[in-house]
Amino acid sequence: MEVKDFEQTLVLIKPDALRHSLTGYVLSQLSEFHTGLRFAATKIVKVNRMLAEEHYAEHKGKVFFESLLEYIMGVSHYPDDAWKRRVIALVYMGPGAIQKIRDIAGPTNPHDAREKKPGCIRALGTLFPVKDSTGKVLDERMDNLIHASANKADAEREIKLWFKPSDIPPAMRTYPTEASDGHYYFKAGRLSTSYETGSVCLLAPGNIAWTSDQEALRLLAKGQPAACTLEAIAAKYLINEEIY
Repeated sequence: MEVKDFEQTLVLIKPDALRHSLTGYVLSQLSEFHTGLRFAATKIVKVNRMLAEEHYAEHKGKVFFESLLEYIMGVSHYPDDAWKRRVIALVYMGPGAIQKIRDIAGPTNPHDAREKKPGCIRALGTLFPVKDSTGKVLDERMDNLIHASANKADAEREIKLWFKPSDIPPAMRTYPTEASDGHYYFKAGRLSTSYETGSVCLLAPGNIAWTSDQEALRLLAKGQPAACTLEAIAAKYLINEEIY
């Protein structure tokens, strides 16, 4: 089997796992010994709001959305220690990577995980009540230690959201890439092809980009609709940048 035929999946070791010193345990459970999979990429990320909103875009508008953002941004578990707020993002690859990781992670809800699959990673998680300003409980947030891509489409979207091609060794990239054909700058939610004071260069000619991102940027630069949002493209380039 060639590398291009392998599945890839995104795993996030969330702030609650870091807060409770479970990083080593999680990595041990996800190791090649247990899964037969290999690391393709890893990074420590200070999650900014843009990245958080794009990662959880499907939940926008739900009552627990803001709590979910605070969770993945580390605010919930490190309210007074901003420097400790971080997530460990990883890409695993190999045959059947998505289902293998999800089997080890266990059910999304920690209560279900303890009942249906005791011993899985998420069995160590908990549920946190989401309250309004009066203290009334509106919903629950699942503090379930790790994120694991649900399917191939989600894995591709999520890996491209969290990782640039240059974060992954060339021989381990499974999604098409191409060299950028122009300059693309980002500032205050706007895209431009020429530099403005305070703007950030996302791509310059010759930089290697995901082909899908490059196609979207060409359309967005012309004011045309694209398959993804500008923020979904920009988020990865702004990871750990001082502007956020």
